[in-house]
Amino acid sequence: MRLPRYDKSSLAMKREVVTAGDTVYAAGQIASDYRTGVPPEARQDPAFPYYGSDIQKQARYILDNLRSVFKAAGCDLKDVVKSQVFLTDLNDFYYFDQVWKEFFPSPPPRTTVQVRGLLVPGCRVEIDLIAVRPSVARRVITGAETPTPMAHYCQGILAGKTMYAAGQIASDYRTGVPTGSDLRKQTRYVLNNIRGVLRAAGCDLKDVVKSQVFVTDLDDFPSFDEAWKEFFPSPPPRTTVQVSGLLVPGCRIEIDLTAVLPGVARRGMDSEAVLAGETLYAAGQIAAVSRGGSDIQKQTRYVLDKLGRVFKAAGCDLNDVVKSQVFLTDLQDFCYFDQVWKEFFPSPPPRTTVQVSALAVPGCRVEIDLTAVLP
Repeated sequence: MRLPRYDKSSLAMKREVVTAGDTVYAAGQIASDYRTGVPPEARQDPAFPYYGSDIQKQARYILDNLRSVFKAAGCDLKDVVKSQVFLTDLNDFYYFDQVWKEFFPSPPPRTTVQVRGLLVPGCRVEIDLIAVRPSVARRVITGAETPTPMAHYCQGILAGKTMYAAGQIASDYRTGVPTGSDLRKQTRYVLNNIRGVLRAAGCDLKDVVKSQVFVTDLDDFPSFDEAWKEFFPSPPPRTTVQVSGLLVPGCRIEIDLTAVLPGVARRGMDSEAVLAGETLYAAGQIAAVSRGGSDIQKQTRYVLDKLGRVFKAAGCDLNDVVKSQVFLTDLQDFCYFDQVWKEFFPSPPPRTTVQVSALAVPGCRVEIDLTAVLP
């Protein structure tokens, strides 16, 4: 059963959280009250410049809000099994991570990237979390022969029959980037490490049902894709965007994977989506310029029409979406994008919206990544 909780203060229509079965999907949160921008409690007081920083106050504001959202859904931050952090400046990361440790003594898997912008000017971080109900059995993955991150997160959590892996970059966290700058080598290094984490959980790369790829330069995409095909002869649904930076200088790619245990029934649809159990994981969709045109509203309609057809083939529709991520190349497009979004989602799902540097096809202005659950 899905229990919607509406965010009535938001300028952009969305739900704060959806509970589907044992999984709780939260909308990405930024430090805004959607009335005054970044509220005073999330800003550094100029009269006391040495008491806290903007990023720390924003992180606390967001995590306090998310804790309230999860408590209303019957769980807590300790039940988080997946996290993504979108920073506008990676120089904030050290101070952000100090606050993260306060809220997560036992940290969940995390992916952290730098993006070009967030929806409200002055916001420096957006946090996107997935949790499970307290009754769900879970195991923090240890023993995988992979580099130990310097930051405060774990390599993966097996929650029920779903394996949530942390995003991996091509760093050994001792010497920097041991592979050098070649993107093929970095991709192979990352996928070998993630395979180790998945195997420690009892699954493998063939059990991946969702992938997100963050690269620092899409001009190198063919090199990445060549290595990707070596590891995935039957590729999973994938979302690929260009971001502004990754946590270790010289790293050019971060890969974020979700898998299920081998016994989970699944059905694929030409890499556009995988139905694993009752959850449908769709690939991120863009509108090829030749088909969608440059107008953001045309591109949004094209993408959502296509996703609607993909969902229908799996036995559900857009009403069954429980999680959405929107990657725009220009946040000036957001108002017009959101008008079309409301046409397709009268009862909108939780959403995370960030500005990225580029998408895989030049001229594409939006990529939409959706997850649904069968009705």
